[in-house]
Amino acid sequence: MNKKLFLPFLVLAAIFTFSSCSNKLKPLAAEYVKAEPQPLEAVGGQVPVTINVTVPAKWFNKKAVVTVTPVLRYAGGESYGTAYTYQGEKVKGNNQTIPYKAGANVTMKSSFKYKPEMKKSELFLTFDAKIKNKTVKLPDVKIGEGVIATSALADAGTASPALAADKFQRIIKEAHDANIMFLIQRAELRAQELKKQEIADWKDLVKSADEAPNQNVAIEISAYASPDGGVKLNTGLAEQREKNTDKYLAKELKKANIDVPVDARYTAQDWEGFQELVSKSNIQDKDLVLRVLSMYSDPEQREAEIKNISSVFTVLAEEILPQLRRSRLTANIEIIGKSDEEISNLAQSNPRELTVEEILYAATLTSDNAKKEAIYKKAAELYPNDYRCYNNIGMMRFLAGDLNGAEAMFNKASQVSSNKEANMNLGLIALTKGDQAKAEQLFGSAAGVNELSEALGVLYLERGEYAKAVNSFGSVKSNNAALAQILTKDYSKAQQTLNSVANPDATTDYLKAVVAARTNNAAGVVSNLKAAIAKDNKMAKEAAIDLEFAKYANNADFTSLVK
Repeated sequence: MNKKLFLPFLVLAAIFTFSSCSNKLKPLAAEYVKAEPQPLEAVGGQVPVTINVTVPAKWFNKKAVVTVTPVLRYAGGESYGTAYTYQGEKVKGNNQTIPYKAGANVTMKSSFKYKPEMKKSELFLTFDAKIKNKTVKLPDVKIGEGVIATSALADAGTASPALAADKFQRIIKEAHDANIMFLIQRAELRAQELKKQEIADWKDLVKSADEAPNQNVAIEISAYASPDGGVKLNTGLAEQREKNTDKYLAKELKKANIDVPVDARYTAQDWEGFQELVSKSNIQDKDLVLRVLSMYSDPEQREAEIKNISSVFTVLAEEILPQLRRSRLTANIEIIGKSDEEISNLAQSNPRELTVEEILYAATLTSDNAKKEAIYKKAAELYPNDYRCYNNIGMMRFLAGDLNGAEAMFNKASQVSSNKEANMNLGLIALTKGDQAKAEQLFGSAAGVNELSEALGVLYLERGEYAKAVNSFGSVKSNNAALAQILTKDYSKAQQTLNSVANPDATTDYLKAVVAARTNNAAGVVSNLKAAIAKDNKMAKEAAIDLEFAKYANNADFTSLVK
């Protein structure tokens, strides 16, 4: 295989000499034409080219009109680029005029939609030339050969789909309160307070939690005095309220044969509770009261200033302060969930005994994708109104390469409930179909999804925005992330990324060979291509025509691999 990266250009036979004795058309010498880049390169699904031509003096006939069209030819087809039309000085038209005596420099920019067949291709200029009304036939001129298509190795189908996560918690913490209220400046427990349904329900809850094998309970007593009446008086009141409540509760727990830890404390003046109640109230001048609280930290000064607001103090005394004369009983309960082993076993034997959070969590406890998918399917059967079940079935189908099956499940998830995970995953499906606009729209509706940055990295990569792709991939270790680093010429980082890919495949090794080629490591090219071909023998055919490896065309070890 002998690939020429820089070809001599026999270009623009479309530039003429025309005299009284000759209508001959002569091609320009190769030195007058330059096509860039050489070789061509696929970027964002396109193959761009810029062709610069120096038209020498006395070359372009004054009565000539020439249309020049770049054409990329490959096995089975050809693609046409942008046509440019030029005219001589005596032609009346709106095209660029080429002066006969001075000549000119012209630039033609064009682009071709990339196809894999273009890796092995030839770039030509074709001509439609006329002098006056006479057509002049000019031969096509070859100006380039081959397309580097490394960017086309981007693959949305290998990106990480979004998992709709479970909310399983091994230990669920709950706090349940009940209040014993006191009269102003009194600390005695009143029978009518102790007989309230609120207190009875609270004691039953403590007893139930203490007896449950999967629950732990601890109790807090918080006694308070309202902030009126002075610090010394309120300190004594709050302290006595705490002692009386503690004594009462100890007696009740003993009677019920409940042995749980009890922590008791008191707050002399409950300014925090006062501020909260005022904030939630509709009393007149509440903003003024709150402003006093923020301006003064000394409790006695606060009390004095608030009492000075005569328009509101009566309401405070009747509606707010009585609610602060209390002992609050708090039962802190920990509900301990099933163990991983119990959840895994039930997922196989009797999944109906699992909550939706538990069964979704069960799927994370196995590394077997077939088992994961089976658990998600059972979850969908038991909990058909939870979108996460369908999304995660789709995720498993995506990972298995069944994109049609995956899309159906992601759409089902969206039908059950609009959600960000399915939006992101449908965006990946759109990318695999080449619909970047739809993918971008769907990604825009997936903010906050953990896997979104990687998905956006693939979108930027396929658009040819390589620097943005690198930033979006961040620390992701994947073929796509390494490809973005290769295309930004960060070969050291790309090598590190490829070495860290969790499940390396043939593409991983092929990209390692590309890095080796670009860093002049012939041994690395051969060893990595050998590994790639061992995993996928089609890689030999790809490497044989890949211009990344053109300079190794005469390397015996390379040619023996790709022949």
